Amino acid sequence: MKKKILAINGEFFCKNLTGIERVATDTLLELDALVSPGSVELVLPANAQNVPQYKNIKCVTLPVAAAFFPKWTQIHFQKYVFFNRRVSLDFSNTCPYFCPGVEFLHDIYAKLYPSDFKSRRDKLILLYSKIMYRRIAKKAKKIIAVSEYTKKTIVDVYKADPKRIEVIYDGLGSYKDIKPDFTVFDRLPQLKEKEFYFTLGSLSTRKNLKWIAENARLFPNAFFAVSGKPLPSVVPPELEAMKALPNVLMTGYLSDSEVKALLSKCKAFVFPTYFEGFGLPPLEALSCGARIVVSNRTSLPEIYKDCAHYIDPDNPNVDISELLKEPVATPAVLLKELTAQNSARRLFEVIKEVLG
Repeated sequence: MKKKILAINGEFFCKNLTGIERVATDTLLELDALVSPGSVELVLPANAQNVPQYKNIKCVTLPVAAAFFPKWTQIHFQKYVFFNRRVSLDFSNTCPYFCPGVEFLHDIYAKLYPSDFKSRRDKLILLYSKIMYRRIAKKAKKIIAVSEYTKKTIVDVYKADPKRIEVIYDGLGSYKDIKPDFTVFDRLPQLKEKEFYFTLGSLSTRKNLKWIAENARLFPNAFFAVSGKPLPSVVPPELEAMKALPNVLMTGYLSDSEVKALLSKCKAFVFPTYFEGFGLPPLEALSCGARIVVSNRTSLPEIYKDCAHYIDPDNPNVDISELLKEPVATPAVLLKELTAQNSARRLFEVIKEVLG
């Protein structure tokens, strides 16, 4: 019997490096040290960038670019998987529709909060996401959930067999090697060490900017720095309300090095999101020595346990400076557990089981 080979969808090498892409890249580097030569392939679009050199994972570049990602996954990657009899692995909440394999479901946000998708483009994303969620839940050989919370929602909503779902927490890898760029304080002189709260994200609806805006209005002595790129699903009045407040600084896009500098010097990192499958930014903040103030919803209490200060994302009437006086546990154990190396080890066990 011919040995099964895993084919990893390399679309994330064509996207901006956000949470999922960073986790995928770091996990793959660690996985390379565990797999045997010839057992795993990384299938790349022609426009993939910054692909590392792997020792054991074979890179296969197809002569087509990935610009419209559903087309890449559903036509080009799927054809490769199907005709070469591979087992697929996708890190990004997607799968080849007719031959799903080992598939990550970081969350089922679009299914649970469809009203957050407002524009025409968002509604297309909503439709595709829901199709992918259902297909993975019903047909994937193995589902990788990034928290017990995500696993529970998949089981509850799609009646998936919990035995097909493995929980593998996200972990930090290359983030620790990024050097902070403290020149950001020269460019943003409004920010003084340990005198500002920092938040970052995609500025999408679920990141709950209105909590920050309302808290800043209620507590004018608190100063917030907000970084991130606006998305179409953001409600415009929320952004306008932020810009009008004298104690909120919209920094715009910041590099990873600039973000690390702000995390290391902020009074606390504030993350009032009302939905997360895992929630990587607070982990990055803890690794920089920042205290974290996070929502008490979805996966966050599961992940951050007693290392965080918790807030209700529906109640912005919270004096953060008083909240920070409450004791929390040191994150040393958490940071030791949540690493890309540990994530890769868990994933390797799943791969071995599927490939046989």
